[in-house]
Amino acid sequence: MKKITQLLMVMLFFAMSSTIYAQTITGTVSDESGPMPGANIVEKGTTNGTTTDFDGKFTLKVSEGSGTAIVSFIGYTNKQLNFTIAGDETKDLGTITLTSNNTLDEIVITAVSFAVDRETPVAVSTVRAQEIEAKLGTQEFPEILKSTPGVYATKSGGGFGDGRINLRGFNSENVAVMINGIPVNDMENGRVYWSNWAGLADVTSAMQVQRGLGASKVAVPSIGGTINILSKTTDVEKGGSILVGVGHDGYQKYGATISTGLLDNGFAVTVSGAKTKGNGYVDGTEFEGYNYFVNISKQLGEDHKLSLTSFGAPQRHGQRQNRSSIARYRNAESGIKFNPDWGIKNGAVTHIEDNFYHKSQTSLNHYWTISDKSSLSTALYASWGNGGGGGTAGSNRDLFGVRIGGDDQPVDLDNIVEINRANGVQGLGSEAFLRASRNDHSWYGVLSTFKTDLSDNLALVAGVDLRTYTGRHFREVTDLLGGSYVLDDSNDNNPNAALKVGDKFAYNNDGEVGWQGFFTQLEYNNDVLAGFISASVSNTSYKRIDHFQYLNSDPLRETDKYNFVGYGIKGGANYNLNENHNVFVNVGYFEKAAEFGAVFQDYDNDHINADAENQKIFSAELGYGFRNEKLSANVNLYRTQWNDRTETDNFSAETSIGSGVFVDYFVNLTGVNALHQGIEFDFNYKASDKLTLTGMLSLGDWTWTENLENVQIFDENQNPIGDPINLFMKDLKVSDAAQTTAALGLNWELMKKTHFSVDYNYFGNYYADFNPSDRKVQGTPQAWKAPEYGTFDASLRYGFEFGAFDATLTARMNNVLNTEYISDALDGGNHDAATALVWFGYGRTFNFSAKIRF
Repeated sequence: MKKITQLLMVMLFFAMSSTIYAQTITGTVSDESGPMPGANIVEKGTTNGTTTDFDGKFTLKVSEGSGTAIVSFIGYTNKQLNFTIAGDETKDLGTITLTSNNTLDEIVITAVSFAVDRETPVAVSTVRAQEIEAKLGTQEFPEILKSTPGVYATKSGGGFGDGRINLRGFNSENVAVMINGIPVNDMENGRVYWSNWAGLADVTSAMQVQRGLGASKVAVPSIGGTINILSKTTDVEKGGSILVGVGHDGYQKYGATISTGLLDNGFAVTVSGAKTKGNGYVDGTEFEGYNYFVNISKQLGEDHKLSLTSFGAPQRHGQRQNRSSIARYRNAESGIKFNPDWGIKNGAVTHIEDNFYHKSQTSLNHYWTISDKSSLSTALYASWGNGGGGGTAGSNRDLFGVRIGGDDQPVDLDNIVEINRANGVQGLGSEAFLRASRNDHSWYGVLSTFKTDLSDNLALVAGVDLRTYTGRHFREVTDLLGGSYVLDDSNDNNPNAALKVGDKFAYNNDGEVGWQGFFTQLEYNNDVLAGFISASVSNTSYKRIDHFQYLNSDPLRETDKYNFVGYGIKGGANYNLNENHNVFVNVGYFEKAAEFGAVFQDYDNDHINADAENQKIFSAELGYGFRNEKLSANVNLYRTQWNDRTETDNFSAETSIGSGVFVDYFVNLTGVNALHQGIEFDFNYKASDKLTLTGMLSLGDWTWTENLENVQIFDENQNPIGDPINLFMKDLKVSDAAQTTAALGLNWELMKKTHFSVDYNYFGNYYADFNPSDRKVQGTPQAWKAPEYGTFDASLRYGFEFGAFDATLTARMNNVLNTEYISDALDGGNHDAATALVWFGYGRTFNFSAKIRF
């Protein structure tokens, strides 16, 4: 009680510190889709401002009887409204409608563009901060997009931050993800590890998915689409918020944000932080994570602005890396929560498979308004990552198959400890131990864009994108499980080493990547016809340094740099037939430089694919939109031909039949061809002022079109297994994403500041992922198709005044009907349900949160 009293006193202090004015203006801010929570309203010429509530409404006390209110929201054109008030009156400015604008202020820099409705010729969906806050709950960040056409998002094994997303059948390696205009896809393999950004939802102001070619100008070809995430900037209003949340399986979250607002000296500072922890829905997936966000902005005269932003989310969580058969789940005591990848040691839970990582991103943005026609935006940024994933190692890993009781119980790690201790008495090392596969990196870059208006209707954009990246990959011993050491001969510079905890083994190599990109775009807009044509070129250089397979004196330990040039050209146009109807088309061709793994396919410096083929992509899309005061609807047709695709695929297999212990294998696929095509439909219907209906339907047809020859498989220590094989993949369905998805949603305003929403999501035509080694025989049937499924989610958000503060209570339930479904599957030997290895999705989950703004 004492802490609560102190907290309320602090909030009261901040509330009382604001200036009190006599006159008041009110209003509602909206766009074509409805009210806009979080819009900024500032009294021009002052630092006095506020933001709209969940219903888009605002109240602002002003210092003068007449003046101008500036209304703004990220991705929209600012509006200025003059007002005159007599005495102590309240002036209602009515409904203020903002229109989209692809010129974003402050944190949105250089090459990322938010698509503009009825202007930018791309398929797009946008989620704002308040919707994320209301609907995310305990879901993974990518899952907030699951009602978007073409999206398939799951929790994978169910660990904290282990979510994944596929867009039009393309995985994250081929979907450009950008945070504040800065690319975050891994520089070596293109992947996005969402656990690195587990706290990003707390500081996101808007999130937009552009399917297909997208509007991004950066020289990064986005095959499936682009996900643009904009973090919060400095708030115009002094104050902050405090958040407390609880949920299923011990879920707890605590967070706070504080902002100085815009000060008289031009500075503004916003700081956010949060802690999240819980036991996890799946057995053995306990987690604890933190996130932080800092933004400092400074206005330098009328033409220059600096903004420094830094954020990160250190976390550690248990994982479920290995799938199990449906029968094993059925026989398990914990049912679909069963996880084979954890154990008990000295009476405490020990994660055999886990993930620990801290990736930070810091950027310094400079915005220069050169003239009323020209501007220059530049970002210097740095990102550092440290951490990895845990797993098993040793000469007798079958010991991890010994469990406490039945096959569905935790691994008996104390048994391994006893065996290793006995070996120590005999002068022998550990037979089985725990390790971590590390992937530390440092990444530096500069991204700069110049824009100038050539005429009233024509604009030119040009920019550069420079990056340098070093990734450090190695394995290290984390727990000898009772042993004194383990012998290892993988390091040629230290053969037959007796390894202790923290020592490296198996492999130790660095990957150096350089990137130099240039992009330019010509944009035309006369309010009826809008179009663009853009071109980009990039040079990617790769270099590999191996610290284990070569002596330090061997010049082969360090390779030369290998350069690969990629380029792209795309264009599109949108034509507004009238105020209700519009059509658009876009088309593009680009060549994406081969990835790091395609150049160093054999994980050594002796066999280098210096002539690795560029990936070649041709994409075309046709769209139609309808808008009136009640209905917004879109239809899109797309076709993407992808040739000479490169991909690193990984799969697992048992160490021996029935052991229950799995090891990982890898394969670098090159020269893969695929065709992705489909149709998408979505709508937003305002049935009344209080009721809004949404929906979508996405029908995909994604197929592999060629076979592969001479494919080499590698074990988890990067050693080749057997001879190269041929893979017969032609006419097989692209796997691991639902090719048919649909959604229906309802949002009902029960009363002022109180909303109830329910969403139904359907997923079908999901073909299981498959091991490449299982496709050695021509005529092998399609991978197993998992059962279709649908889930209901619901949320209730109640806003009210808590003394002098605005407060919000939110209740969220996912999978309300507790539907049992398979979200991820790996094809089995008979291509059926009995032999497939799967992960079930979560059953019914819930969370509650309370937020106070001061």
